[in-house]
Amino acid sequence: MTYQETVDYLYSQLPAFQKLGEKAIKPKLTNIRALCEMLGNPQNNFPSIHVAGTNGKGSSSHFLTSILMEAGYKVGLYTSPHLRDYRERFRINGEMAPENCIIEFVREYGREFSILKPSFFEVSVALAFKYFSDQKVDVAVIEVGLGGKWDSTNVISNVLLSYISNIGFDHTEILGDTLDKIAGEKAGIIKEGVPVVISEYLPETRTVFAEVAESHQSPISYAQDEWTVGAIRSTVDHLSVDLERNGEHYSIESELVGEYQISNIRGVLEACRRLDGILNIPKSAVIQGFAKVVTNTGLKGRWQILSRKPLIICDTGHNDQAFQITLQRISKENYGHLYYILGFVRDKDISKICKYIPADAKLLLCTFNSFRARTVEELEDLRKILPNEISIHKNVNEALAKVRREAKENDIVYVGGSTYLVAEIEEL
Repeated sequence: MTYQETVDYLYSQLPAFQKLGEKAIKPKLTNIRALCEMLGNPQNNFPSIHVAGTNGKGSSSHFLTSILMEAGYKVGLYTSPHLRDYRERFRINGEMAPENCIIEFVREYGREFSILKPSFFEVSVALAFKYFSDQKVDVAVIEVGLGGKWDSTNVISNVLLSYISNIGFDHTEILGDTLDKIAGEKAGIIKEGVPVVISEYLPETRTVFAEVAESHQSPISYAQDEWTVGAIRSTVDHLSVDLERNGEHYSIESELVGEYQISNIRGVLEACRRLDGILNIPKSAVIQGFAKVVTNTGLKGRWQILSRKPLIICDTGHNDQAFQITLQRISKENYGHLYYILGFVRDKDISKICKYIPADAKLLLCTFNSFRARTVEELEDLRKILPNEISIHKNVNEALAKVRREAKENDIVYVGGSTYLVAEIEEL
């Protein structure tokens, strides 16, 4: 099989969340353990940093990877979902796994898949572990896919640090409908005696984290209590922030922009502090890691600027909390007209998201290639609840073409609402 045929095979033969939603989730670790056993338990052959959270886990994972790269380590990074290429999930020092790696893995173990019947995500996680083991990475940053306790990544045991970015309402049908229930699922990554860093918390989530950490005898620290945020300098394409802890000062320039990144920066700083003595991470590596995070890791889709005149920004933030923060960020800019190119999955309560959209914004609503996408007909229903000028489009690129014809140089265009929508941008 060619590379594309191999990826098509994985999607067609294995249950995938993108295709089936909740039905593809298997709240057990039986399959991934069987897969890892078949592969010789490669997850035990390298130390890991395990990253969970509702928002910020992806950015935090890339920050940590970039910092460790700057410190001289060979770093594996597993993230999900991918945007354009399946290999984005498996990177070593910013480079995607070669196509042949995917082809050979499926060729060698495809027969066992028909016996074990794993999910798409379980196979992806097992592939990541084997690839990082075969390539002898010094350390791997492993991002949780969904939740924590029953996530397939949670079979790693050689863990240096557990990191939880924050807790918000997302995938409530799977993780629970209260913040403390969701926090309990995320806290499932906390390991016996392994330090844990909480980037930010609410009173009800802090209690959960504290109880779980105590039961596992895991030292816990809360970044928002440890680090004081000082001066912030933020524009549409620049972010710098001063942080201080017990007289230790950092002036951070971040290649990932948007003030919502400050809590991630603060959390990652605390993670680096807790890793001191376990790994050698000089202050210079921390500073350079933040400054070169996109360059080092190849991250796409996080407040990515596609054009400057007009200013076109895409972002993969897709739940209520992420959307609110993003739109607040846009509202601070000076602009002529504001365009939103948006698409949504049908299992999201978009009434919460819609309340953040200014009434004078022009909306271009799109469907995308997923069974979970709201159809053109379903998007039409939004005309009944939104006062905005609305047009409906069959895909994001059609909407972008329309905006480029109409928008003036001082207008702002935001593209988002779903990771799947952003992934279909041809110029990404």
